[in-house]
Amino acid sequence: MLRLWKPLIRHPLASLSAVFLAGMVFWGAFNWSLELTNTETFCISCHAMRSYVYAEYRETGHYNNRTGVRASCPDCHVPKEWVHKVVRKVRATNELFHWLKGSIDSRADFEAKRPVLARDVWASMEATDSRECRNCHGIEFMNAAAQPAKARIMHTLAKTWGETCIDCHKGIAHRLPRGFDENLLMDRLHERMETEKIACRQCHTDMAGPPKGQGW
Repeated sequence: MLRLWKPLIRHPLASLSAVFLAGMVFWGAFNWSLELTNTETFCISCHAMRSYVYAEYRETGHYNNRTGVRASCPDCHVPKEWVHKVVRKVRATNELFHWLKGSIDSRADFEAKRPVLARDVWASMEATDSRECRNCHGIEFMNAAAQPAKARIMHTLAKTWGETCIDCHKGIAHRLPRGFDENLLMDRLHERMETEKIACRQCHTDMAGPPKGQGW
């Protein structure tokens, strides 16, 4: 042990410089690995990702749109903040394990697991108030006057009710799981809107008014 300390004692400046340099190399390598695994190319290097979810995503406005502004896999599924990003990468080791194990080896395997996978992603987004969505879509910065009537009403209500993006926008980049009932969401919205006396005709502009003295 003493032999290890002697060079440090005799050459403290050189030793500190070596430790500092080693730290920089380690830190650089660590961040390089984070960025390397934080690309769409890396994401779709997995067959299941490339053939199933990526193929679906390419059919949506997040991939191809009139402005050419595109949200790739990491934009939606990996936090930008460093601490949250590292936590997400650690959790992703479970996905690596299942890739090695071959848990999803066919379209049938994927469709069978889709409900669980979707619920996990939705729960994560709900827990973070749709943080990755809000990197691009800040509700407080939306120009409500430029939105269609339905979108304007829904976004105003979402802000008032404390809803988060994923509460309404499930299936926006990937197909919904088989058996998922979108009507449940609409029923919940209609029930709350009726309770709070929000006029139906704000959205349903072609709707005839109620008989005099009836309805809301």
